[in-house]
Amino acid sequence: MNLEQLLDTVPSYAKDLKLNLSNLLQQPDLSKQQIWGSALTSAITSRNPQLLKAITAAAAEHLKPEAMEAARAAAAIMGMNNIYYRFQHLAENKKYGTIPARLRMNVIRTHGIEPVDFELFCIAASAINGCGVCIDSHEKVVREKGTGEEVILGCVRIASVVHALATVFDAELSA
Repeated sequence: MNLEQLLDTVPSYAKDLKLNLSNLLQQPDLSKQQIWGSALTSAITSRNPQLLKAITAAAAEHLKPEAMEAARAAAAIMGMNNIYYRFQHLAENKKYGTIPARLRMNVIRTHGIEPVDFELFCIAASAINGCGVCIDSHEKVVREKGTGEEVILGCVRIASVVHALATVFDAELSA
């Protein structure tokens, strides 16, 4: 089932999500790579198989293979980092923040696409995973590179809608 067909199955109570995603996948402030990379990263992070399959197929029509791989890498590395750094932030014992992470994160520098785009994908995953430390870190990097708030929020909007759709599809499968 392609993305359009899947969106046609969205229940009436979630119609806003369908409309929002359609609009967000065409936002003029973001490049196609930023839009579809954020959508793919968000679908991976949100873990709904049918939505992931549909967004992966749609993203493949808009992204080069290295951007597809970078979106997957962002979801993977943020899956690890968001847990680790959220724990450090939430734990009362601040000594955890002084101990080296000792976790490999080479993909943050070796992803093969524009650094700002990869950072935006990381922001999308971090927003879904609820890691304020990672959101702050990656958001600071993209702003320092000249990216405006509208672009950043555009990627976060995509993440929020993709995640909400995943939740709806999960709920409908369980009902």
